Amino acid sequence: MAPRPPHSWLKAHDIRAVTLQLACIALVLGLIAWLIDNTLTNLATRSIASGFDFLTRSARFPISESVLPYAPSDTFLWAFVAGLANTVVLAVVVAALSTGLGLVVALARRSTNPLALGLSTSFVELMRNTPVVVQLLFWYALVTLGLPNVHAALSPVAGVFLSDRGLYFPRVFLVGVTTPVLLAGLASATCVAAVVLFVQRRRSRGLHPRACGIVAAAGACAALVLAGILGGAHLAITVPELSRFNFVGGSTLTPELVALVLGLVLYSAAFVGEIIRGGIEAVGAGQWEAGRSLGLNDRHTLRFVIVPQALRIIIPPMTSQYVNILKNTTLALVVGYPDLASVTATTINQTGQAIEGIVILMSIFLILNLSASALMNWVNRRVALVQR
Repeated sequence: MAPRPPHSWLKAHDIRAVTLQLACIALVLGLIAWLIDNTLTNLATRSIASGFDFLTRSARFPISESVLPYAPSDTFLWAFVAGLANTVVLAVVVAALSTGLGLVVALARRSTNPLALGLSTSFVELMRNTPVVVQLLFWYALVTLGLPNVHAALSPVAGVFLSDRGLYFPRVFLVGVTTPVLLAGLASATCVAAVVLFVQRRRSRGLHPRACGIVAAAGACAALVLAGILGGAHLAITVPELSRFNFVGGSTLTPELVALVLGLVLYSAAFVGEIIRGGIEAVGAGQWEAGRSLGLNDRHTLRFVIVPQALRIIIPPMTSQYVNILKNTTLALVVGYPDLASVTATTINQTGQAIEGIVILMSIFLILNLSASALMNWVNRRVALVQR
């Protein structure tokens, strides 16, 4: 039997690889340690306080519009929470609207109608090849300079007014909702949903699990509404009315928010449209023919045959697009909308603790982006082909 070849070269190769990796790790750790030491030394030299103790102090600056209740007497921590809420709501609204508009653009791009094809192509090329900051500034200037003042506000629908100070519309809200009523309603809704699901689990009547969920949700909503009615809660409406200097009552969408949503939705819809169009066109032409051979028209073939297969191609790039939408919300600072980045900038100006502010901003966006990616990965696993 021939002798086995020696493994000295293999061992030496492994040793070199491990040594290089350890050297790279040591170099990176040394660089991080140097940066931290240099930063702390410079802060001490300039007598700049460090740490996150400022979060418990009163912010003492206003936030022009906030989803959550906020007052200047609140802490810096609550100011960050209010800015985070504005950012999350803005990102969700932009993602939802851009997805719907992107679907329309994608279908128009596949149309044989010359007008629809030309308009959609021009829209995509214009939006994708123009900086998003320029688009935001354009829409902001158009809203603030192209609309009349409050005394000559446009009223396309009764109770709705559009001026250079924003969009005013009626607001519907609940009156008489107390804590006991709310707790009773939530408890009733939970009990009804649990009972419906339990009965369906014990006595299956052939309903689809999704139908069971719909029945449980409907029963929970009915229990919640009934508890509110019995507790004296009712709906009220307030309509905006012109006073001496501005409209009072109702709800308001400021020019900053209108320009920001409009600019981000149109910009993102161009990319979403191309992603959806690419996913649809990646499905083989034979699938269209198979749908027609079953007697389905093109609309039903697209809905029941093409889209379920295209989702497996669409979802991965859509994850990146949704993450980009989250990151693009920081451009709200350009038009003056108080998102998380704007609150962070104001906090840094007030406290002088730039490093802590940037660390908080980066950490929050890291968590948001990883959460969005995890959610989209879960959706992607749900629609992926099962490998046996």
